[in-house]
Amino acid sequence: MNKKAFLAATLLLSLTANLQAKVRLPHLVSDNMVIQQQTDVRLWGWAKPGKKVIATTSWSDERAEAKTDQQGRWLLTVKSPQASYTPLSITFDDGDGKVTINNVLAGEVWVCAGQSNMEMPVKGFGQCPVENYNLEVINAAGPRQVRSAKIPSIMRMTPQEDADTQWRECSPQTVGDFSATGYFFAQLVNKALDIPIGLIEANKGGSRVESWLTKENLEKYTQEPTDTMGIVNHKKEWDYHRALVWGNGTFNPILNYTVKGILFYQGCSNVGDPGDQYSQRLKLLVDQWREQFKLGEIPFYFVQIAPYDSGDKQGTWNALLQEQQYKASKIIPNSGLVCTNDCVYPYEGTQIHPTQKQKVGQRLAFLALNKTYGMDKVICESPSYRDMLVRNDSVFIHLDNEFGGISRFNGIEGFEVAGADRVFHPAKAQHFWKPGGGYWNEAVLIISPEVKQPVAIRYCFRNWLLGNLGNIAGLPLFPFRTDDW
Repeated sequence: MNKKAFLAATLLLSLTANLQAKVRLPHLVSDNMVIQQQTDVRLWGWAKPGKKVIATTSWSDERAEAKTDQQGRWLLTVKSPQASYTPLSITFDDGDGKVTINNVLAGEVWVCAGQSNMEMPVKGFGQCPVENYNLEVINAAGPRQVRSAKIPSIMRMTPQEDADTQWRECSPQTVGDFSATGYFFAQLVNKALDIPIGLIEANKGGSRVESWLTKENLEKYTQEPTDTMGIVNHKKEWDYHRALVWGNGTFNPILNYTVKGILFYQGCSNVGDPGDQYSQRLKLLVDQWREQFKLGEIPFYFVQIAPYDSGDKQGTWNALLQEQQYKASKIIPNSGLVCTNDCVYPYEGTQIHPTQKQKVGQRLAFLALNKTYGMDKVICESPSYRDMLVRNDSVFIHLDNEFGGISRFNGIEGFEVAGADRVFHPAKAQHFWKPGGGYWNEAVLIISPEVKQPVAIRYCFRNWLLGNLGNIAGLPLFPFRTDDW
């Protein structure tokens, strides 16, 4: 080896050694990231065991430090500034070399979790478009800041600490790959608050609620297998249905991140679950995530599955899962549920990914703006059934969360009435009012010519039945039934 080659090899080895010696960061802690504003933000990574890692920031003279454990892991917190569009930087130094991340923004960070209707990007899936795609691409231009990091959907038997991702700035070139539901949520919150919004997309199409539970919770509360062979040979024959593995591979890498709340759109793969199983397991999952994030009772806003024609329009398996989601919203603290009964066009019966993702994301934003950010003039709750009165052949009902009125007085669709024979018939419904005051002098009147002595009513309680009744803000009535048949 000649002298020049020797010097070149020595320099290369030196550079390689220096690179290996530098503190290492997870992919989420990187350029373009959005950090949660005005709180203790967790930052973490790896270095040599026993090293002291020091973090300094561009917005403060304070510094934070942590010592690595025997595996080289470290975690520290820094005080984050008030949200703004001013680019920030953070430098990490373990004594062997510095690493700086740039173009960081302080804002609000939300997790986008669930299955394919959350995963569905602004550009849509094959044969599954998102409404007004071209306009959304054009509207993505401009100074406002929405950013996103997509966690790869990966199955793992053990919890993973990192994921191969990067933060993306929103632009006409990138917006097509953002979660559509997440993006329309962020777009509206950004407009309302005028601060940066960060989305962490950790989801997987087709996944069940059990896909995200830990091994400990699965073994304690379910009969789902948690060993390798058990999962492979389980009755759920599709990979995306498997318990445990998606949480380990796709969600665990984000649990150190400091977030504001969780958005969740899932449920289709749990249709057919018996009894109250889904509502109880969803609550279990929310409890688990809140414990894992260690951020207290963070908001959990989720989406009710849409009507779907699987070949049996009159069946109720879809409605039963919707009912479970509504029950879950009542037992999960600091939560809110979006109704999507009007988010499907009549010609989309067999479309599992409806095109109107703007409505879904915006309704999630209404929940956050009202419940999390204090904009109490934003109406965020859909109406729901309260009580009923039967008089001769007529049924009168009251709704909660009308907020002063219903969206239409005549031509109301979606109601069915049954008598003692338990056979439901389509019904006519209209606004009812008579002077004189009194609790039942204003209600929704429901009548079916085929049922002379009504016993029970249902609203959109079918696999495929679209209603059109909403409250004064136009938010749709939750599907419901008054019977337990």
